[in-house]
Amino acid sequence: MSITQNTTQAATGQCSCTPKAAPEYPAQLTGMDVLARALKEVGISTVYGLVGIPITEAAYLIQAQGIRFITFRHEQQAGMAAATHGYLTKTPGVVMTVSSLGCLNGLTALANATVNCYPMIQISGASDPAMVDMNMGTYEQLDQFNTAKSLCKAAFRCTHATDIPSAVFRAYRAAVSGRPGGVYIDMTTPALAEIVDADAVEKLFYKPVDLYTPTAPNKAAVERAADLLASARQPAIILGKGAAYAQVDDKIKKLIETYKIPYFPMSMAKGLMPDDGPLSALSCRSTIMGKADVVMFIGARINWLLSFGKGKKWNPDAKFIQLDIDPEEIDRNRPIAAPVVGDMGLSLDALLDALESRKMSVDPAWVASLQAETKEKDAKFSERLAAAKNATPMTHWTALGAIKPVLAANPDVILVNEGANTLDDTRDTISMSLPRHRVDCATWAIMGMGMGSAIGAAVATSKSVVAIEGDSAFGFSGMDFSSICRFDLPVTVVVFNNGGIYNGIGKPLDKTDDPAPTTLDINARYDLIGQAFGAKSCRVTTPDQLSQALTEAIASKKPCLIDVQLAADSGKESGHIGYLNPAPLIDITV
Repeated sequence: MSITQNTTQAATGQCSCTPKAAPEYPAQLTGMDVLARALKEVGISTVYGLVGIPITEAAYLIQAQGIRFITFRHEQQAGMAAATHGYLTKTPGVVMTVSSLGCLNGLTALANATVNCYPMIQISGASDPAMVDMNMGTYEQLDQFNTAKSLCKAAFRCTHATDIPSAVFRAYRAAVSGRPGGVYIDMTTPALAEIVDADAVEKLFYKPVDLYTPTAPNKAAVERAADLLASARQPAIILGKGAAYAQVDDKIKKLIETYKIPYFPMSMAKGLMPDDGPLSALSCRSTIMGKADVVMFIGARINWLLSFGKGKKWNPDAKFIQLDIDPEEIDRNRPIAAPVVGDMGLSLDALLDALESRKMSVDPAWVASLQAETKEKDAKFSERLAAAKNATPMTHWTALGAIKPVLAANPDVILVNEGANTLDDTRDTISMSLPRHRVDCATWAIMGMGMGSAIGAAVATSKSVVAIEGDSAFGFSGMDFSSICRFDLPVTVVVFNNGGIYNGIGKPLDKTDDPAPTTLDINARYDLIGQAFGAKSCRVTTPDQLSQALTEAIASKKPCLIDVQLAADSGKESGHIGYLNPAPLIDITV
């Protein structure tokens, strides 16, 4: 262009030059977008949690992926919900928490999930690890990653947004593989806030192959177990929650019914086979431990709940068969004559095949004797319920006598149960006929899982849930009844109020005006908690009122809370379990 031309264009304001196109920038995402997408890609349908710094926006983005985000009042209950979700579905339940104390609250549930073999993933927002390592006093400074590592199967820390897909996929695989359990992901603020090109992120996603790979048992081990079982004159099968988790119900049914082997279910295995079935030895625990010559443990760990498989309660000459996914469980407390290590379904298939060519040696008198003992003990138990039927005020047995026929008429209701006497007496009273319909405090016998587990069960299965809670147990998680109401879940909470831990009549040992350590409030109105959040609630004082209220609550498929007034002296101190909590030399009750 000449000087003349340029001057003319400047004077007229016109230019023959073609305008430059606006620069094109690649689409970009934050680490929060990547996290939401990763959860969606691996098949997560629900996240349980409590939002705050630094995960609030991530929760919105997770919802935007079509994933439910079930919010709570306390992270521990969110974690218990995730753990229960994992147990009932065999897929990891996911809990998401804020940093520091929010993370620690969630770790209670993560540790419990790991001990109980529930697949679960905890994702916690975290401060910049570089600042934590330098002890700079950053916001909510805590080395969450190293704190969590000892409480779970595996732990991952995401420092960059590009770490997130791999961490989520690997966490899923770790949670469900081998013995299921908890996995922790430290989701740092730098990773969540980082901006990355969408094209680069897309390359990080892939379709995971064989997230769970079943491991077949050794053939020689199966043959050994089959030989031993076939030789037994007085065999028994003990079913654990691992057997229920495995969802191999038909295989277990075939084994028991084909070879007429009596069975005893541990608490959360109730219903795997009917509690009142002809081969059920539910009332014969002591006889099985003391007289059985061969005991097969299917998904049951030989721990404190079974007196470690030794001692004066057990037949010292009994031989054990153990089916378990984890070789570390073998010989833990007593030598196992025939261990079968592998996937539960494959192990049972192999064992059933091996037994076809063997002749069983079960003594018919053994089965008949257990059936006779069951009949006698069940009759005495019925007499106990009948004797308590008209007690005023109600006792635990009065209330459970009213609940028992209502739940029998609604077998598909999932029962969540915790407490001291409330746990023990409900387990003994309420029969289960369907698998995975009882969820309780399991291996550690901890309190404080009630509302979380009730929510997790309702969300994971879309079934109605009844949570039978002691008043002490309800106190751990009662505020999250509001979450049941907020999500309009078909959960009925039944609170047994006897005014204390064990009972409400404890007296302090010292001269003090303070209540005893075991005393709560016999006059508490737990039904008003339900009213506060808009649920149908009532206080009942008679078994007829309780029966009617529970029947109506289940039928409504709405949030309901029933406050059951018991006598203050209902319940006994049950904390003295052998060597675990030795009793004082003086009486602490009236």
